[in-house]
Amino acid sequence: MDPSTPTRPRWSPSTRALVTGGLLALGAYLVSRFSEVIPPLILASVLAYVLSPAVTWLQWRLRLPRGLATLLVYLIVLSGLGLLLALLVPPLVDQFVRLNRDLQAVGRRLEAFFDGLARVTGLPLEGAQVVGQAGEALRAALEPFVGQSLAVAVDVLASVVWVVFIFVISFYLVKDHDRLWSWLDSLLPHPYRADFRYLRGELNAIWRAFFRGQLVLALVVTAVFTVAGLAIGLPFSFAMAVFAGLMEFIPSLGHGIWLTVAVILTLIQGSTWLPLPNWAMAGLVVGLHVVFQQVDINYLIPRIIGRRMHLHPLVVILGILTGAALAGVLGILLAAPTIASLRVLGRYLLTNLLALDPEATPDPEVEREYEPLRQA
Repeated sequence: MDPSTPTRPRWSPSTRALVTGGLLALGAYLVSRFSEVIPPLILASVLAYVLSPAVTWLQWRLRLPRGLATLLVYLIVLSGLGLLLALLVPPLVDQFVRLNRDLQAVGRRLEAFFDGLARVTGLPLEGAQVVGQAGEALRAALEPFVGQSLAVAVDVLASVVWVVFIFVISFYLVKDHDRLWSWLDSLLPHPYRADFRYLRGELNAIWRAFFRGQLVLALVVTAVFTVAGLAIGLPFSFAMAVFAGLMEFIPSLGHGIWLTVAVILTLIQGSTWLPLPNWAMAGLVVGLHVVFQQVDINYLIPRIIGRRMHLHPLVVILGILTGAALAGVLGILLAAPTIASLRVLGRYLLTNLLALDPEATPDPEVEREYEPLRQA
């Protein structure tokens, strides 16, 4: 450069602060203005993240263009979903309908119980009123978890327009995966690209462990509970097995929710074929579930999901409550990987804000996480 050419003046700290604040305000406005689009975008990103490895494998195995491999994977997935829905939904719906009918019968029994208790004790108890208040209390307790966003999630999944939107967006996210990451990488100043690649690798490992590992874990748990439920005569064994698989997506709380429902069910119904009293059947379910919980925590989760998602149960529960309040159903399901991601980002920001040296950090987990960055 010619020394006589004047250099472009750099932005002052006040200008940078003003521009940053304006961008943050604009981003907050866009999020609030287009909040209805966020859940479908999240679902599209999740779908793309889950299917991208299959597309990459097919592209490498058959030496196909990325677009053609993506199209084949999506056709296979849609065909498989259609077949799965045709085979599994009718018996599953039938079991859930019968389960709902039995729960209504339980409500009527409880009403009769409290009416009889009122006649014996002389207390002013009305069975319908007591059961109704208990139901309202239960709904109020569950409201922070689902809130109004459950209706939003149902609308998103039920609307043909949103379903098409989710599949189209996820299709292009998978098809242009490498191009999108290269574009994001090119936006960053060169000295920070190593940091970006390190953080991307760490976050990718967390979300890969959650989505792919959690899906495999849910299928394994569903299969185990189906066999175990049929073996001991658990009522609605297939529906309860699917329910157990879904509860694996809610760490720490999922096991307790399933066990509560199963104990209530067995106390009412008992076993479908074992000659056991209902209370003994409930005790058998509790004992088997305690054994399975230890196998799940100490064997299945470390081997299928890995250690990157290891979080303290209290942290997960608080994260689930916060996620339910902020994003409803999606907040509950994505609480654990979000917390793990925030842990990585928070440690990176804290290290840079305080000008700490990662090599001087005594925590071996921190040293392991920063090893790729030091090598870069």
